[in-house]
Amino acid sequence: MNKLFKTVTLLTASLLLALTFNACKKSSKDTAEPESGNSTKKSEIINQFLDHTVAPTYTNLAAYTEELVNDLKTLKTDMTQANVDKACASFLEARHWWEMSEAFLFGAASDFGIDPHIDSWPLDEDAFNNLMASPSMIAALDSEDGDVVAGEQLGNALLGFHGIEYVLFRDGAPRPVAELNNDFMIYSVAVAGDLRNRCFQLEVSWLGDNAPASHREKMEELELNTTVNGGDNSYGDNMRKAGKAGSTYSTMTQALQSIIDGSIDISDEVGTSKIGKPHTGEDPTYVESPYSQKSIIDFYDNITSVKNAYMGGNEGERDINKSLHVYVKNIDSQLDNRIIEAIDNALAKINGMAAPFVLHYSDPSAGEAMEACQELSDVLAEAKDAIKDN
Repeated sequence: MNKLFKTVTLLTASLLLALTFNACKKSSKDTAEPESGNSTKKSEIINQFLDHTVAPTYTNLAAYTEELVNDLKTLKTDMTQANVDKACASFLEARHWWEMSEAFLFGAASDFGIDPHIDSWPLDEDAFNNLMASPSMIAALDSEDGDVVAGEQLGNALLGFHGIEYVLFRDGAPRPVAELNNDFMIYSVAVAGDLRNRCFQLEVSWLGDNAPASHREKMEELELNTTVNGGDNSYGDNMRKAGKAGSTYSTMTQALQSIIDGSIDISDEVGTSKIGKPHTGEDPTYVESPYSQKSIIDFYDNITSVKNAYMGGNEGERDINKSLHVYVKNIDSQLDNRIIEAIDNALAKINGMAAPFVLHYSDPSAGEAMEACQELSDVLAEAKDAIKDN
């Protein structure tokens, strides 16, 4: 009798445990990412962000950095002011698309160290002068693989946009051609080649097989990684698969929050670092784009990248029905209104800064822009929290 009772009791307990375990599994899955209309909306927002913000931005960045290399090669062989001006125009266009990408520096730009590699400042002018005085390094940069030599040997303080800017611009204008020499051009072509390579890496990392074949082949040639954790997923595929096996995003909500995080980070950086370090006196040398004197345009483009990420695409490709803007609006319309007002206010305050920033970083208008960027960062943090359970 006792043995039978024990057997029945154990069977009953096992059955209850199995039922409880199955119920917990179902509940956990449903809580993580329910199959509902909400999931469809999240997927649409992710796809819109990838196809109409990330893709066109990195495609243009890759194209204009490649054009910059070609223009600098032309200038090297034909030193005319017209060719200087053309190279400057290509530089500024490439620079525009880079600054427009800074709301999504998460992913490849940070994982592969691309951001500091191509956009560190201030330029180390002493190191530049030492480089110009080194015939062996100039010869190495002038070799067929000078772009690789630059990327591997020069260091961040001599690489990227600001090294090229230093050669091409003076006091906010294209440098007079008479001030250039062959060694300057050898350096510029090599550094621009490395810049192009890294921008190809960004493009291929996010677009995967949709990136141009020649750009993908270049990455294979250089053995540069373009996948998440060295696996099979591009960064775009990884985000599209959010909530599914194989993605680093456990839920679609987490993917949406990463987009907001990127916007928070750049809003904060523009206010506290790019504007704040010079304005507060923490570091008066920390002025971005001082030679072209385009700092304020850089800041404006950075906040425009936030607007594009939030509003559902770059200008001309925007679909607000597939945007974080509408998603947040459906949760809390007042919060959405505050975000839009904060974006517009930050853009207006930056646009109203005394120019050029390198000469007027102490002006009160810079402080107003700092404050506006901080307000934007703060309200975006509220948005991230608001979508957490929705």
